[in-house]
Amino acid sequence: MNRLVFTFAAAVLLTSGGAHATLNVFACEPEWAALAGEIGGDKVSVFTATTARQDPHQVQARPALIARLRAADLAVCTGAELEIGWMPVLLRQAANPKVQPGAPGYFAAADQVLLLDVPARLDRADGDVHAAGNPHLHLDPRNIAAVGAGLARRLADLDGANAAWYAARQKTFAEKWTAAMQGWEAKAAPLRGVAVVVYHKDWVYLENWLGLKQVATIEPKPGVAPGAAYLAQLLQDVPARGVKLILYAAYQEARAAQFVAEKSGVPAVMLPFTVGGTERATDLYGLFDDSINRLLAGVGTTR
Repeated sequence: MNRLVFTFAAAVLLTSGGAHATLNVFACEPEWAALAGEIGGDKVSVFTATTARQDPHQVQARPALIARLRAADLAVCTGAELEIGWMPVLLRQAANPKVQPGAPGYFAAADQVLLLDVPARLDRADGDVHAAGNPHLHLDPRNIAAVGAGLARRLADLDGANAAWYAARQKTFAEKWTAAMQGWEAKAAPLRGVAVVVYHKDWVYLENWLGLKQVATIEPKPGVAPGAAYLAQLLQDVPARGVKLILYAAYQEARAAQFVAEKSGVPAVMLPFTVGGTERATDLYGLFDDSINRLLAGVGTTR
């Protein structure tokens, strides 16, 4: 009799929310995996398709990724053509109707914010230009807040039984994130107006947020490696334009940035770019903590 009562009670718990179904989230980049974890907590199981040491533009559509996407309830990607070289292949091969663009299970962060660097023209002669605008929107924490709000709504749409959970976690995250942003902005005040050279145009949103001034790129055009003549001209421009820092991402080849740094006497600073890019960038908070600390240290060592 006691055994029958226990079995019945367990069944009631299972059907009344004592146990919960977990949403499988396929995150295209580490920053969105981290954000999904912040908002979803233990109601989501998050898989990250890429790492901080990979160029998010160029990812191999491996069978393991196809299998993960096939089992996903939600795909969270940047959009704005960042994943154009690999995500369409995964979507086609996975054949999961829940996560196709336009379906409730496909979420593009770029749809939640105003993109910068929208090109006035589209010409392959200009290099790898994204038609919708610069997709590296996660490097402005204000965009992270906007994406987080949209992601919480989407999770609630997909998992209505836990809608209050997602709303509460998003509220807590937004409050903590706002306080963190205020601290970062105060700490980074010395960076306003600092002239920088970047390897690739990854940093538009970070520059816009902190007031950094990008004066040149090591790539002559997006996605195009620099030649000797271009680098020679760049080395003349660096002192003339008062450059204080040369920036490159953890996933990028360091040699060109270090060459320019060595020849110009301006420090090259490697930034994590996304969660996992450095030992200290273990989450979204660490990403911005470490980025600002590295920038400030770089300014302090400029000769």
